[in-house]
Amino acid sequence: MTSTWTEPSDSPLTLLLLGKGTDPASERGVDCPGDLPAPSDPDLVARATAAKAALGDRVFVLGHHYQRDEVIQFADVTGDSFKLAQQAAARPDAEFIVFCGVHFMAESADILTTPSQRVILPDLAAGCSMADMAVLGQVETAWEHFQDLGITDQIVPVTYMNSSADIKGFVGRNKGVVCTSSNAKRALDWSFEQGSKVFFLPDQHLGRNTAVLEMGFDLDDCVLYDPHKPHGGLTDEQLINARMILWRGHCSVHGRFTIDSVREVRERVPGVNVLVHPECRHDVVRAADHVGSTEYIIKALDAAPSGSAWAVGTELNLVRRLALAHPDKQIMFLDRTVCYCSTMNRIDLRHLVWTLEELVAGRVPNVITVDEKTAHEARVALDQMLALP
Repeated sequence: MTSTWTEPSDSPLTLLLLGKGTDPASERGVDCPGDLPAPSDPDLVARATAAKAALGDRVFVLGHHYQRDEVIQFADVTGDSFKLAQQAAARPDAEFIVFCGVHFMAESADILTTPSQRVILPDLAAGCSMADMAVLGQVETAWEHFQDLGITDQIVPVTYMNSSADIKGFVGRNKGVVCTSSNAKRALDWSFEQGSKVFFLPDQHLGRNTAVLEMGFDLDDCVLYDPHKPHGGLTDEQLINARMILWRGHCSVHGRFTIDSVREVRERVPGVNVLVHPECRHDVVRAADHVGSTEYIIKALDAAPSGSAWAVGTELNLVRRLALAHPDKQIMFLDRTVCYCSTMNRIDLRHLVWTLEELVAGRVPNVITVDEKTAHEARVALDQMLALP
């Protein structure tokens, strides 16, 4: 059966989909400064195959779901960030962990693997805009203000997996917990057993959506702390009365989906199921038919009946891959004006080939190392997550 996936048409919007252009309507503007690299030639594929075979069991390649297909084909395991870090920890005999993802993911893998293993990020410029929105110094300044107000003994810090090792370490030092998009409610339930407030980092949308839509909180229970404003742009009274103090951070891809995207696709495709990630804005999540993590999205589409129609609000590489894998279903991108995750797509086959060939030559590039103190404190918060009921 032929896939129903339609490539973007040749229009100004295509520039965004191909990685070039600006969309000022997004939450902070999606700016994609240049074209994505062209699909790799057969020579690069052959070189990657040869280098990986030469390394054998010494190397373990991890591929995040948002990676392009040319990289995913060489991954030993694919998954979301936490699953991949766990898979790395489960392979203690692998000398090299090549993480085809972004920086915070490689940090988590380094924290969870043995000291003798080396975690490698093929391109050090592959960061995460969301993780970068929570800088340790800013977070510590906020915490000092909470201390001045006398409320830190009531607050449990919770950080999303999509955060730096520094932020995970801060949370571990202050008796908090890490969460993923699939266990955020369990993490918040545990946190509210420990205290009366949660300081949620760095994704405001996941925190708000979980608290309001899964735990029955009111929007008024949540306040938004902006690190670029004095005292977060909040009054002392707002901070004292809040149950959820949300950090002003978001995913630049998921934050782009709008309620207009949902309305447009419902008008265009009668009976369509709207399936979105909880990193999307609150009004988009409320308007969707199904909400869940990346793994949830994959399983939902795997189980969907033949002939059903789905508009999916998550990263475009994954949506395209799922559409091609399920030609009996009509799977489409929720909004056609979102570019690929530009930092994730820095890991192309050229970088992977270079990394593998460097390892074959006895050189170890781009090693990601978390210092011992930070790793210990971050591990405390990660272990608390693993211990959640």
